[in-house]
Amino acid sequence: MRRMTTLPAEGFAGRTRRARAEAMAIRPLRDGRYVVETTGGTYVVDVETGTCTCPDSAIRRARCKHLRRVAIEINERLIPAPGERTSACAVCGRRTFVPMFDSAPTLCERHAHAPGDLVRDRETKSLLVVVRATGKRADESATGGGRLVADYESNENYGRHEPVFEAVYVDSLPLSGGVEDLAGRTRYRFPASRLRPVESDFADAESVRHATASDRPETRQASLV
Repeated sequence: MRRMTTLPAEGFAGRTRRARAEAMAIRPLRDGRYVVETTGGTYVVDVETGTCTCPDSAIRRARCKHLRRVAIEINERLIPAPGERTSACAVCGRRTFVPMFDSAPTLCERHAHAPGDLVRDRETKSLLVVVRATGKRADESATGGGRLVADYESNENYGRHEPVFEAVYVDSLPLSGGVEDLAGRTRYRFPASRLRPVESDFADAESVRHATASDRPETRQASLV
């Protein structure tokens, strides 16, 4: 059980103020509900139905302080939302929230990459566009030659447990927004932390979709040569 904490309450009134000012500890349940422990008792909150087992909600049908507190902590990303669970970033260990039954290695917002993002290879300093997340770890994901991403010498400084991303090299930045067609370019696989973010949503969705649907499914590992 988490220790009971308070939240800043200045500028709030009524039940919302009490929801923030009173000490509470919240524990998510696997069924999407939450146990709320207070000095006055322990209650079960269901944010999807907007109900709580406390008298204020069960009898008076009010949106009680316990329900409000759970909603506040979800919105402020202090606890997972219904259908999520707490996990740790595979790069830095920072707490993050993922879908309840997602078994893929996870990343926090700081280390995650999305299709279309412009990134820089920390080893070669080259620019690439991310085309997809493989959903596998570096010690599980193999290139077209059958060699695991984690086994390449150029990746020895990156975690074998890190999620792998596929990306394509871009020769240079375009003069205006967008990027030329990516479909004809070979895809390469990298551990997540080898790619340093440069610009989000650099390539449009159509360019990325064409890259992953191209006739060149072979993937390789970048060389330092």
